[in-house]
Amino acid sequence: MATEHRPGTAGTGLHTPILDWYAANARDLPWRAPDAGPWGILVSEIMLQQTPVARVLPVWRDWMARWPTPAALAAEPPGEAVRHWGRLGYPRRALNLHACARAITAEHGGRVPAGHDELRALPGVGEYTAAAVASFAFGARHAVLDTNVRRVLARAVRGEEFPPKATTAIERRLAESLIPPVDAPRWAVAVMELGALVCTARTPRCAGCPIAAGCAWRLAGQPAYDGPERRGQAYAGTDRQCRGRLLAVLRDAPGAVPKAALDAVWADATQRERALDGLVADGLAEALADGTYRLPG
Repeated sequence: MATEHRPGTAGTGLHTPILDWYAANARDLPWRAPDAGPWGILVSEIMLQQTPVARVLPVWRDWMARWPTPAALAAEPPGEAVRHWGRLGYPRRALNLHACARAITAEHGGRVPAGHDELRALPGVGEYTAAAVASFAFGARHAVLDTNVRRVLARAVRGEEFPPKATTAIERRLAESLIPPVDAPRWAVAVMELGALVCTARTPRCAGCPIAAGCAWRLAGQPAYDGPERRGQAYAGTDRQCRGRLLAVLRDAPGAVPKAALDAVWADATQRERALDGLVADGLAEALADGTYRLPG
């Protein structure tokens, strides 16, 4: 069972080395630029969920060029959001972004709201995304707990190789206790960057870590994770892969496509029909009266 850890001086001593490291090593990402704006930051946070930066960069740039404001996206049918999501995966995020754009346009005058509670109320926006946008776009003081941040704090402060599968109240209290009195958003992104570039899941680069000398996990001899088995997500042959193949056909077509065009991309008829029904149920595809399919209008 996890135990509470009160960071005290050791915890707050993380601030200077991590912030100094970030100042020298931060990646130049467009959503970190001053002109990215709250909408650009919201788009990036939703795109970056379970998706590497390298894959997000070109899609984010194209998206922002086409839809520089929430109102611009809200004026388009949801199928266009799915089409331009491309191959980022988890395409329901595209529908969530489109629904966000419509809610922001209708309820907030076309401006991304600054308050955490208002952000949390937007379609598809969870606790992490609301905290991230409130922090990075508006300078608010929140614990921003993504996978990278949770892993850094688990190792550096709690002496554990990996955090629990789901965020716990203990983790949140620890993260909140470490928020510095000033420059909280920079601290949040700095810890996130350290986890992404140095304190990685599989091959942490402890020799290049600015807090290695005081890292509780390293000082304990890097004990192996003793929680439930951590398994990577399978993809080949799954319903998720099948859905991706079907959605690619719809995305690449200028209009509705015949059922035969969908049948041709996946041999297992039972799995194919199940995946197609799932796409329709999730609002990612529409079944038309003439037997054809298209992206949602």
